[in-house]
Amino acid sequence: MAHKSGFVNIIGNPNVGKSTLMNRVVGEKLCIVTAKAQTTRHRIMGIVNGEDFQIVYSDTPGILKPVYRLQQNMMNFVDTAIGDADVILYVTDTVEKPDKNTEYVEKLSKLQCPVIIVINKIDISSQEKVQELMAWWQERVPAATVIPASAQEGFNMEAIMDAVIERLPESPAWYDKDTFTDRNLRFFASEIIREKILLNYKDEIPYCCQVEIESFKEGEERYDIGAIIYVMRDSQKGILIGKGGAALKKTGTAARIEMEDFFQKKVFLQLLVKVDPDWRESRKELRKFGYED
Repeated sequence: MAHKSGFVNIIGNPNVGKSTLMNRVVGEKLCIVTAKAQTTRHRIMGIVNGEDFQIVYSDTPGILKPVYRLQQNMMNFVDTAIGDADVILYVTDTVEKPDKNTEYVEKLSKLQCPVIIVINKIDISSQEKVQELMAWWQERVPAATVIPASAQEGFNMEAIMDAVIERLPESPAWYDKDTFTDRNLRFFASEIIREKILLNYKDEIPYCCQVEIESFKEGEERYDIGAIIYVMRDSQKGILIGKGGAALKKTGTAARIEMEDFFQKKVFLQLLVKVDPDWRESRKELRKFGYED
């Protein structure tokens, strides 16, 4: 049997469950997951290998109308993903209005590559509503395959996998068969910290924060990790640290525990908070943080 391999890029609006789906199909927690919009900022690859196939999944930021340069770069990741895909996995759900972003719905109908539309979160909807949504999407994107699913509950993941493999082009593997992501451990350390910030703080604080891993040393018994959390104003720094450092300690403890589970080794984590008022708009800073080439 010929070997199949290709890039399957996951796109969709914020909060429809793209990252949860990615983690499900890859079998590893590669993408942070919260209920907040803009949780995913980077394009993250997760690789699934079989004897006669290799699927290179790519999670992308949720589609939005950019307000500042960081968001514009996030949307560049989405547009690039649409352009270089062998298969597009468009994720919607039973909560959002299906015509929320008509521009991207029209793009889907004009794509030359195969499109699989996943209607997520069917576990919180009715069968009648799901059927209506399936009919709506099939009418708008006639060439697409529409699959109802629940990434949270793991329902219909096998159907998605089968549909993806069927549409992959014949090709040798793009990566070594023991590779499961294109990201290194420093990246996952920074994302774990950012996830805890998203979970522990309200309002604008998570969106004004950027995490940089300043030092990452692996010893025989543990990782020693030093991280800087950048915020945009002194007031945000005060909120992030909290009274007597309690809020930052809580965030650091939660991040350390998850890192130890992810890395399967003890972690010593040190967090510092610095103010950088222009990091979301500065090309230089965004390049340093991996948002610009």
